Amino acid sequence: MTRVKRLAAVSATAIAVALTAAACGTTTVEAPATTAASEATSEACAQDTTATSTDPVSLTDGVGRTVELDKPASRVVVLEWQQIEDALTLCVTPVGVSDPEGYATYVSAETLPDTVTDLGTRGEPDLDALYALDPDLIIVEAFSADDDLITQLEQRDVPVLATLGADGSDPIGNMENVFSMIAEATGRTERAEAVLADFDQYLADAKEKVADADLPTTDFLFFDGWIEGGNVVIRPYGQGALFTALGEQLGMTSAWTNEINDAYGSGGVDPAYGLAQTDIEGLTAVGDANLFYSSDDTADSYVTELEKSSIWTSLPAVQEGRAHAFPAGVWGAGGPLSCQQAIDAYVDAILG
Repeated sequence: MTRVKRLAAVSATAIAVALTAAACGTTTVEAPATTAASEATSEACAQDTTATSTDPVSLTDGVGRTVELDKPASRVVVLEWQQIEDALTLCVTPVGVSDPEGYATYVSAETLPDTVTDLGTRGEPDLDALYALDPDLIIVEAFSADDDLITQLEQRDVPVLATLGADGSDPIGNMENVFSMIAEATGRTERAEAVLADFDQYLADAKEKVADADLPTTDFLFFDGWIEGGNVVIRPYGQGALFTALGEQLGMTSAWTNEINDAYGSGGVDPAYGLAQTDIEGLTAVGDANLFYSSDDTADSYVTELEKSSIWTSLPAVQEGRAHAFPAGVWGAGGPLSCQQAIDAYVDAILG
């Protein structure tokens, strides 16, 4: 089974995360108005004056394949959440997507219109429904050109654009590259350049805001989690994770080291995503580090069990009010707008 299928098989809770803030000493970062964020983006698209290219497209995709189009794609099908968000930010509404219900639950940066066709799961889309939409481009996420899904899709005469799922050596750069690649394939490069310039400025402004913050420690850990077999599973974001990289850009230091993972982790840190796995006790390994975590309001959120744990309530960050819940819907593997939401959450927590 390929890495893409393995990740797609994990429950939406595991991938998207869940923690509503409520434990002793835990603080909740004020939620950015997600509706307002999506409305603002819709308004931005309504007022968008950037050009859409009509020139033929020839590009090398994220796994080294050559993709050629007679003209930029307009009827796109998108099979992964970051790429759905990216298309919408580029003012390109897909004709069909995988798992729109999960997307709507866990990604708030961009609102997907109800009219978009549901193509089933991300790992195993309904191919009959997909091709019935007569797309001129299928956008997937992969790590190699021989990914099972790409092999399936290449049997039909519809171009497939494979974006690289993650890159632990440069997670922010990969996020931007995926966005730019989708823009090139849809003729929206001018729009992409404007959005990424805004993102760069957004991050620069955030750095300036927190430059003089007086934190008791700069060590930090972002994590999410899920319930498995009745037990709380914690997923620390280590080196190479997108949200870790954003926190480091704001002057903090990742607390989840390889040494800690060897002692407390279950398996190694994923080299592409920078993600590890532990239990509640594993959080004690980061000592006094500031804690940040994702929240949601789904029925299977693991926050209830976490709050029952005396280990959680005794953590220094929890007791001292330095455990901060990100607002629900801030997607940890998203595009530029999801990253801006994460930056807001970090800044709000750091400045208190």
